[in-house]
Amino acid sequence: MSTPTIAVFTKNHLNPAYAAARMGTDRVAARMGARTVHYVPDIPDHAGQQQALVEQALAARPDAVLFVATDAEAMIPSIEKINAAGIPVFAFVNRLQGGEWVSFAGSDDRALAVRVASYLFTHIQQRGRVLVLAGTHGSISGRDRLKGFAEAFAAAPEITRVADLPGEFLQGAAVREMSGFLAKGVPFDAVLAANDAMALGVIEAMTAAKMPLCPIVGVNAVPAAIDAIKAGTMLATASFDAMKMACLAAEAALRHLRGERVPHEILLPVEIVDRANCAAWDKPFEARSLPAWDEVTRSLHAQSECRLTR
Repeated sequence: MSTPTIAVFTKNHLNPAYAAARMGTDRVAARMGARTVHYVPDIPDHAGQQQALVEQALAARPDAVLFVATDAEAMIPSIEKINAAGIPVFAFVNRLQGGEWVSFAGSDDRALAVRVASYLFTHIQQRGRVLVLAGTHGSISGRDRLKGFAEAFAAAPEITRVADLPGEFLQGAAVREMSGFLAKGVPFDAVLAANDAMALGVIEAMTAAKMPLCPIVGVNAVPAAIDAIKAGTMLATASFDAMKMACLAAEAALRHLRGERVPHEILLPVEIVDRANCAAWDKPFEARSLPAWDEVTRSLHAQSECRLTR
């Protein structure tokens, strides 16, 4: 049998979470005797470029496709083209909004956002002015995290939502937007960022402006965020582990190609990472362990059985 090929689509070269995702798929493919080909837009999160990359992949006829859409709606026709070609699709990080897919590996973005926002609000004693750094408009994760943030704000009447800045899930964009906001002199007491890259951008902008840092939280638990938590410049993050999600999607794809049944949905649990427990995440992506397929699927089965017996 020839070596199976997986085409892996991620959003950009800049977000460390997607670099980790690509690394994870490479590690799983190497372990399972497959190979990966990565398709990444040169312009971050550019739907038109991702559409063109889908055409390239279709011409190469991969055995399976792993996909994170740059824009939920814009990429539906491309997913449908992959479906029409008879190539199985596996989504990770974000659910696809159209077309068909065999399996999705991700987390509950809304629940995760509620948890990390609530953690921040508790830290500032349920009162104060909180600034939000939002992700890209077309991203399902961005939308769901904003829904979770809104839910947390609604439950905290003495917390004021100062403004939402469009950080685009990128550190450079967050630096730009935060620098402009700081120049206006609007007071705030804490920052709620929808990912770690933007939280790190906030730290960079405030440090450059020689402003004292306030409590800042993010999402992803990337190594640079763990370093910031240890240094005391960042309060906490939520573990949204794109590498694990990509690993599980890749293993699901390869098992499916072998004729095995795989779960239609794999959701990782929500975990808040702060100074008290960050040691478990304090290692580079290369050194982080890969998820054990049997353990994950056993946990999914146990959760399903629990729901059925309630």
